[in-house]
Amino acid sequence: MQASLARPAAATLLAIALAAVGLGSAASPAVAATIPAGSGSYTDARPAGTSGPTTNTGAPVTPKLTAAARDKPVPTNDWWTSLAYQRYGDNPYSTPMYGHPLTYQAKASGLEVGYPTAPAIVGDGRQYEYAHKADLTVGLTGLNSPDTKADAWSDWTVTPYWADGSRTFRATIGHGMPFVYAKGSGGDARITAASTPTVFADNGNVLGITVAGHHYALFAPTGADWNVSGTTITAGLAGKDYFSLAVLPSTDALATYRKYAFSFVTGSQVAWQNAGGDVRATYTLTTEAKEGTERGTLQALYRHQWLHTTDALTPYTYVSPRGTMKVRESASFTTSQKNNGVVPALPASSGVDRARLTGYLNEVANASDPFSGASDTYWTGKALGRLAQLVPVADQIGQTATRDKLLGLMKGRLQEWFTAGGASEFSYDRDWKTLTGYPASYGSDTELNDHHFHYSYYVYAAAIIAQYDQAWAADSAWGTMIKHLIRDTANPSRTDSAYPFLRGFDVYAGHSWASGHQGFAAGNNQESSSESINLSAGLVLWGAATGDTSLRDLGSYLLTTESEAITQYWFDASEQVFPAAYKYGTVGMVWGSGAAYSTWWTANPEEIHGINVLPVTGGSLHLAREKAAITRNIAEMERENGGPAQEWRDLLWEFEALTDPASAKTKWDGINGNYTPEQGESKAHTYHWINTLSTLGAPDMTVSADLPTSAVFTKNGTRTYTAHNHGSTARTVTFSDGKTLSVPARSTATGTGAGGNPDPEEPGPSTGNTFRLKTGGILTTATTDPAGVDTLASADGVNRDGTPYRPTVYEVRQVNGKVTAGAATTFRLRVDAGTKVGLAPQVRVSYDLSGDGTFDRTETFRYFATDPVAGWEEYTQAVGAQAVTGSLGELRNGTVRLEIWNALGNGTSQVQTGTDAAVLRIPYV
Repeated sequence: MQASLARPAAATLLAIALAAVGLGSAASPAVAATIPAGSGSYTDARPAGTSGPTTNTGAPVTPKLTAAARDKPVPTNDWWTSLAYQRYGDNPYSTPMYGHPLTYQAKASGLEVGYPTAPAIVGDGRQYEYAHKADLTVGLTGLNSPDTKADAWSDWTVTPYWADGSRTFRATIGHGMPFVYAKGSGGDARITAASTPTVFADNGNVLGITVAGHHYALFAPTGADWNVSGTTITAGLAGKDYFSLAVLPSTDALATYRKYAFSFVTGSQVAWQNAGGDVRATYTLTTEAKEGTERGTLQALYRHQWLHTTDALTPYTYVSPRGTMKVRESASFTTSQKNNGVVPALPASSGVDRARLTGYLNEVANASDPFSGASDTYWTGKALGRLAQLVPVADQIGQTATRDKLLGLMKGRLQEWFTAGGASEFSYDRDWKTLTGYPASYGSDTELNDHHFHYSYYVYAAAIIAQYDQAWAADSAWGTMIKHLIRDTANPSRTDSAYPFLRGFDVYAGHSWASGHQGFAAGNNQESSSESINLSAGLVLWGAATGDTSLRDLGSYLLTTESEAITQYWFDASEQVFPAAYKYGTVGMVWGSGAAYSTWWTANPEEIHGINVLPVTGGSLHLAREKAAITRNIAEMERENGGPAQEWRDLLWEFEALTDPASAKTKWDGINGNYTPEQGESKAHTYHWINTLSTLGAPDMTVSADLPTSAVFTKNGTRTYTAHNHGSTARTVTFSDGKTLSVPARSTATGTGAGGNPDPEEPGPSTGNTFRLKTGGILTTATTDPAGVDTLASADGVNRDGTPYRPTVYEVRQVNGKVTAGAATTFRLRVDAGTKVGLAPQVRVSYDLSGDGTFDRTETFRYFATDPVAGWEEYTQAVGAQAVTGSLGELRNGTVRLEIWNALGNGTSQVQTGTDAAVLRIPYV
């Protein structure tokens, strides 16, 4: 949720992919009209007495765009939106914009540029920020523009525009861009420094300066010359109209950055795909060579990106509010992550008492007002979400009458909203190219806030309906209205004239933004990351239920990407992002400048922690990837709260169940249903969630599947696999550990397996001491698997000796054996670094003797320095042990793990799998 100060619940953001449904000839009518949309309709004029986007004083406002951009839908809710949305009448330029590593603010004389590197702890210690502070102002001599407009934009770049009647000026800026690319007419290039600069390099048209401890390079066209006079730096442009500047990670980087000074970025675009159980995304900048032929560039990757790329990175880094940014010397890079699955509901289990669950279901279905008086878009959405979670649960235990009653309630309320002219309806704004629901709430109308939060519940509810009633979801029925909500919040089309591309989702930042105007000194913000995930999960389920795989895959990309952003930037799971002086281990909201332990409406710790958990759905399983972070999160909440949760106890029990189901069940049992559920929750759902996980175990996020509507759970070494097949024919789902599951059409299937080798033809060994590495992260006794190759991630130029860094992991569970006296761990691996210089793979072998998740013995071997000649080299235990901790003992349903990573170097290497030169032998019989 963005700028509302009294909202007792959370907001929802999902990312949606979908074929655009055109508004047709009625998209921009000359007079007010009701526009049909399948069985539904919306209006093109707001209901009487309501408002659209306004300034802070309540005056109507239209987008602040140049003529070239006037008909292009504006991606409100972005990091730079204040360029287009003049929230404050006395500021026609912009508020601070946080591109990272650079920060910006438009003013009459041009563009302020800063590089904040020292965090401040503010707000009684609850907030940290790297606030914008100008080091330089970039413009033209004499420039004094009355305003700044948005002239052009792409997926993560924007070009603001200044004009004062005599001069015009443009500057292209973006996320991860250390350069500012400037074009102007009517004046010389002018850089104004905040203090007298120190010149460390002067090469005519290339000038290196230091201001406020930050190093910058200024690049004028060949033949031009920079002149420094006090704090003013100018250069004629030698008959050209361009120049650039860059923030340097160090003064000795000048030569590298000079190479790309005239390779001007002209656009940015992300492309995603689901490949088996992985989500791959490629981020590409387009460039134009202003001088010479160089078309490459430099990009600074956020932590959530460089953790998941094997592309080569330079040694250069930057400081940011999101932790260290690492620089790549290329116009593109690719990330790859395991697909975080979404299921309509947790699978059936023996731990759920059907009679008790039926009673809880009836409490909701038979309530006098199942919508609890909700009238606006947000609270209606919350109520729809509560009902949607119970439909598959009721179906699971054979309560079909209750299931159908819940479906009927959801359909009826959605159809009211999807029919123009009633007490609730949607209205299209031609100026802002957005669809707003009335009655609105929390600034969704006047500030364009939170559309992704509110509408996520509608999309998710419609996806559950579509699972049971495809006719209702057809375009000719109510599907077209759902597609309008998707296009408004997460439009996958860049050419749709009615809605912008991915309105709220910032593809480079990796998460959504909530404010429609971005009118804050701290930049944009997002509080309820989990409601943003709710939209992505809704897209996965809607796309799957309606057969739109492109929409489903967009949902997977958005969810998987934002999941890592949440892990790093809201929960600091790696404890590498928050400043050392910041006392909190989680935050309620992320800002462009930093983050805060707060919400918009309360300082209650339960809600600060819970706002990034709700709503709990089958799309929440991704949180279980970082179980230690959940444990720390719950502990911090209880410390700050002075004890266990009371107000939002159900949400936080469900959260805890993702890592420690037994503890969550103990808390549930202690209350025995004697509590008031959070507004979007129900006793039925919480009971089913906690008791199911207590029976099946916590989600196992180390395993993915080739169907996005799948999940895996592990308890005592046994995995439970589940998948829902929305399709009209049966299919086989393959999991990354080799397990397969046959799923009938329009059904859920569940199966079990032992650890990493659940297939009947490849059982986990009860005895045996020789294992082959198998692609997919498996150690196996089988000798019939095909040979393969796995890639070892780069060490990113940092010494990783002794500490696994982005390791490739191979594992086998349910191993039994007794220690062989005098024997030792041995291995034989073939590795190859190609022609890369200075790489060194390293191995660690670990033993969990009882399979309880704790490794009792670890053996770290010395690294193996590879040669820069293509061809396999043999790495064995003969290099010697570097460190050994713990003792060996009898293996009883134990786990053995081998990790291999690059301890040195700046590049990827390879290891063979599936051969007799890819073997681990353990000292057991």
